[in-house]
Amino acid sequence: MQRMKIHPAIRNRYILMGDLLLIIVAILGSYALRLELGPLFYFYIPWAPIIVIVSLLLKPIVYYLFGLYRRIWTYASTQELKIILAAVTTASLVISIVIIAMVQMGIIVRFPRAILGIDWLLSLIFVGGLRFTFRLLAENRISAGRGRRIKQAKQVLIIGAGDAGALVVKELQKNPQVNMQPVGFLDDDPSKLKHQIYGVPVIGALSDLARILDLRAIDEVVIAIPTATGRVIRMAADVCRLKGIPFRTMPGIYELLGGRVSVNRLREVDIADLLRREPAKINEEMIGASLNGKVVLVTGAGGSIGRELCRQIARWGPAELVLLGHGENSIFEALIELQEGFPSLPLRPIIADIRDMPRLKWIFNTHRPQVVFHAAAHKHVPLMEINIEEAITNNVLGTLNVVEISLASCVQRLVMISTDKAIRPANVMGATKRMAEMLVLDAAKRSGKAFSVVRFGNVLGSRGSVVPLFKRQIARGGPVTLTHPDMRRYFMTIPEAVHLVLQASSMGQGGETFVLNMGQQIRILDLAEDLIRLSGLEPGRDIEIVFTGIRPGEKLSEDLWDEGYSFIRTPHPDILRIGGQDTLNGEALQKTINKLIQIAQSGDSAAVVTLLDEIIPGSAVRSMPPPEITSIE
Repeated sequence: MQRMKIHPAIRNRYILMGDLLLIIVAILGSYALRLELGPLFYFYIPWAPIIVIVSLLLKPIVYYLFGLYRRIWTYASTQELKIILAAVTTASLVISIVIIAMVQMGIIVRFPRAILGIDWLLSLIFVGGLRFTFRLLAENRISAGRGRRIKQAKQVLIIGAGDAGALVVKELQKNPQVNMQPVGFLDDDPSKLKHQIYGVPVIGALSDLARILDLRAIDEVVIAIPTATGRVIRMAADVCRLKGIPFRTMPGIYELLGGRVSVNRLREVDIADLLRREPAKINEEMIGASLNGKVVLVTGAGGSIGRELCRQIARWGPAELVLLGHGENSIFEALIELQEGFPSLPLRPIIADIRDMPRLKWIFNTHRPQVVFHAAAHKHVPLMEINIEEAITNNVLGTLNVVEISLASCVQRLVMISTDKAIRPANVMGATKRMAEMLVLDAAKRSGKAFSVVRFGNVLGSRGSVVPLFKRQIARGGPVTLTHPDMRRYFMTIPEAVHLVLQASSMGQGGETFVLNMGQQIRILDLAEDLIRLSGLEPGRDIEIVFTGIRPGEKLSEDLWDEGYSFIRTPHPDILRIGGQDTLNGEALQKTINKLIQIAQSGDSAAVVTLLDEIIPGSAVRSMPPPEITSIE
């Protein structure tokens, strides 16, 4: 049978007993310090018991009100020190008022007023000292335990001696059960070299990693730089892999939004870490003004982009967040996650289909959203090639419904999430997204409202994307299949994309098409090779890469805007705005959309594809071959 631990409330009883004793010591000590045990001491001391009684009655009550008996002092920090200062000062003020009143009433005849100031100082020392003694005892106990286990613990090298690295070391030292002993930092800041953080020395720069791994018995490397670029992560990962040393990393800065740096966030280096870019500054005021205190609705809230939108929107304190989605399981999972991270945020999970206009009317009339993020869409390219009618009704009719109900409900701001496949589309999915863009931009032009489109390329880790497919193929032992060695695509992590979506949405005045700076296009071959190496294998030796041949109508690379369209820089370096508008708008667009929906509902897929190619600039949907369902574009 395990020995029962002493409950914190029981420990605080002993703290109360200590306080009562120290209150007496503080008052008598104040007399002794002020009057030096001379004749004046014996002249004033007869009235000291009254002051002791008043202090014993009032000070513990004030301390209790400030929570000094409801804390576990083994985890005391500077925040607790501030509370102690406030509690002791308040208690001393209360005692001073009572004592001065008693002097005025003649209850206390002789009283040196300097005693009050000395008592405040001694009380502060005693109250703080008593409580922080528990902290010191706990740290000594942990240090002793760490000393006994240091030979068995993994020797860990921390890359990054900034705030994140310091916090990771502090948590590792506090939690010996994780069996990791930090033995040194690497940091490129020369001013930190040979200094110590929590007793752990900075022993070199990042370029010294290979040398230090050769010289020291390092069992694991932790990259604790949330702002590190992909180049830094790749360099550290390559060195560790060559030396056969396991390595882990902190999530990137965008993944940490709304969370905190901790040892629990350490994880294996992922492909997304190798593609990190230098974080761009965000205009906090603009985003805060567009979201704080507003009722925000997200369609497709259970999807990859929609869920991340909800996570980041929640940080800005909306009055209410409405999670609208068609899949009950994904909405439930998103709801549970948000409730854990933001327990005070009003969340409204809604299961609905955006093609159901009466249902949408009820939702908008009930919740009265002021800001709408439209992320609901069918996005799987090959599946939509054999489900053309579904692509039209969901991506086009669904968007039409969301736009029209938003106009009727006086929604202030609507942002549609689009894709680079909407440019000169070679597939049905891209074509339907282009039609959806037209609907949003036309609504902005007709109403003057802040309705806009944000367009970006592939995001890593989303459902149905290339990375999960490659991982499954690697886990099977290969081969990894690619269509062409020169196939390139834009890639961005989901948190980074959503971070920029929120910034772009706050800048929208109405009718803009924003394009995110996706950086350079990445060869799919390089991506596959990186994934194989991160799995501890070598491309060509352990896992074969097979090229199946480019398919007719498939593009080697994507575009983010049409030829002939100009782009305009915005105040944010990673967000561009496309100049010009589609020629199809107004009444002509409405007639075309109605015709497209009618054809789709009649089941005439060939006529749908023909109409899409006729109305969208550069569209080549008809050139697509029969789809390969398991392929990823």
